[in-house]
Amino acid sequence: MISSSRILTLLTLAAFVSPSVAHAQSVTGAGSSFAAPLYESWGVLARGKGGISVNYQSVGSGAGLNQVVAGTVDFGASDKPAGKALLADHQLYQFPTALGAIVVIVNLPDLPAGVLRLDGPTLAAIYDGRISEWNDPRVKALNPDLTLPDIDVAPIHRADASGTSFVFTSYLSHVSPEWRAKTGAGTSVAWTEGAGARGNDGVAASVRETIGGIGYVEYAYANHNHIPMARMKSHDGAYVEANPANFAAAAAQADWLHAQGHVIDLLDGPGANAWPIMSATYAIVPRASHPEVRRFFEIGLRDGEDEARKLDYITLPAFVRDDILGNWPR
Repeated sequence: MISSSRILTLLTLAAFVSPSVAHAQSVTGAGSSFAAPLYESWGVLARGKGGISVNYQSVGSGAGLNQVVAGTVDFGASDKPAGKALLADHQLYQFPTALGAIVVIVNLPDLPAGVLRLDGPTLAAIYDGRISEWNDPRVKALNPDLTLPDIDVAPIHRADASGTSFVFTSYLSHVSPEWRAKTGAGTSVAWTEGAGARGNDGVAASVRETIGGIGYVEYAYANHNHIPMARMKSHDGAYVEANPANFAAAAAQADWLHAQGHVIDLLDGPGANAWPIMSATYAIVPRASHPEVRRFFEIGLRDGEDEARKLDYITLPAFVRDDILGNWPR
């Protein structure tokens, strides 16, 4: 039997346990692999600042939305914004957390990194099979100074329901009437060519392993893994490099004042240096969410901007962030 003095000692010690440990709260999230590095970084920050333990599963935007609708996670994450009807029917609150770029990665060992030039219509033709060789005349016309290899194009796409795919196919639909008529935009589409891989990390790995491979991923996956990226033709006609300065140039033209529900369209925006495949990533939470969920996003949005920038995201304007937190359902 434990003595009364021993019990008193244990109670006294418990009273001095760090609040961040004694009162740690758990937040679960799932969805976008595009946003996974951001939420993982914010999770570390939230644990240190608020004693909040965050468990985020990178399962793709479609699965993340399904899980928050089903009530199995505290928040879902999607690069395709949920529709108004779904939000209303399931009493959900949606908001952007950051902006990011989708880039085109290639595995062409005989070419220096970052020199290949593509435009939207040519990229669409690669992904629907109209272009099957890297030395196709349409690719050569964009790259007259390069000796393109006589090898097959091996397009890699997402195999899961993906917000990254939604952004990519929305861009192709915007710039290519043929793609829009034949395939269209969606988190999952009827791909006619190439192989599928799960997650941004899966696409990046598949392209790295495939000579002639081409894929689309969030910039951080390409940059941190040193995978060569193609230059893309901007709305104003320049071939722009995939880099943070050009992402910021695209984000600068965002019309937040007219963005209903903070849902913003950044595809193929104006500006000579504006990267053309940009998107916001969104969090979706139940309107009756626990206080620690709001606290996690408050810490991320207010205190996590440096972490976001280190991961190559573009942060939200301060007035958008303040409006999101100020209108959080009570």
